[in-house]
Amino acid sequence: MAMNILIATEKPFSAAATSQMRAILEEAGHTVTLLEKYKSAEELHAAVATANALIVRSDIVDAAVVAAAPELKIVVRAGAGYDNIDLKATADAGIVVENTPGQNANAVAELVMGMAIMAARNKYIGTTGFELGGKRIGLHAFGAVSRHVVPKAKGFGMTVTAFDPYCPVEAIKEAGVEVAQDLKSLYSGNDFVSIHIPATAETKGSIGRELIGLMPNGAVLINTARKEVIAESELEEMLAERPDLKYYADVRPGNADVLVERFGDRVFFTPKKSGAQTAEANLNAGVAAARQIAAFFATGCTKFKVN
Repeated sequence: MAMNILIATEKPFSAAATSQMRAILEEAGHTVTLLEKYKSAEELHAAVATANALIVRSDIVDAAVVAAAPELKIVVRAGAGYDNIDLKATADAGIVVENTPGQNANAVAELVMGMAIMAARNKYIGTTGFELGGKRIGLHAFGAVSRHVVPKAKGFGMTVTAFDPYCPVEAIKEAGVEVAQDLKSLYSGNDFVSIHIPATAETKGSIGRELIGLMPNGAVLINTARKEVIAESELEEMLAERPDLKYYADVRPGNADVLVERFGDRVFFTPKKSGAQTAEANLNAGVAAARQIAAFFATGCTKFKVN
């Protein structure tokens, strides 16, 4: 049966990605509608009114969107994180929510290493920095991005450690990575710590004074995950107390202006979240989303369901 598929992206996919997505969905017999660079929630509400499936990027899918979409059966977030989608509202309405794990992982991992180099070389301002070779990097969680960081970090001659209570220890060891006993040992035992946890009720505000204060002299905390996992006031306190520490993030904190004013070159934030902003990741995530929707309507496949 032909379905109406809406691709709604405030930040559009590349033309190449959109073309391939449309081809996959139309070949499966569906109709595709694009809503790009929209300026208001009302535009999204109007467009989703007749949609059977919805593909988004970082676009907000809240209870109001769900209420405006009586025919909606599935939402696919083209990317790994899905905290922009109201899982309760969608589940209550019987709407399946999926993500596309791993499609952006290499892009984010490359950004992690770029930030590590930038921090080590003091933003390239000409002052004496340090080399990554021989340094230690700890991975807070061991999902798809962390697995891509491993060979890159090892290529620079770094020792890699990870902590993830939800990942089997054997899987971490098989990747050639040392296993930290707990979060305290991860933060205290590494020159760099790279954060890769989702923003959940358990993790929000979980990285603050207690963990950051354990980091060794000259350490760098890198966050390409979500800003909500940082206790921002405590981060500010620790940067004030520890002039040796640096914080680099792909997620601009709520107190970013204060941090820049107080700590200057010791902090860095991308203007917009850019970990997945590569042509390759854009294409991979979009194509994966299209294929997952085609599979859902063809066979009922919900392999990547998150709600």
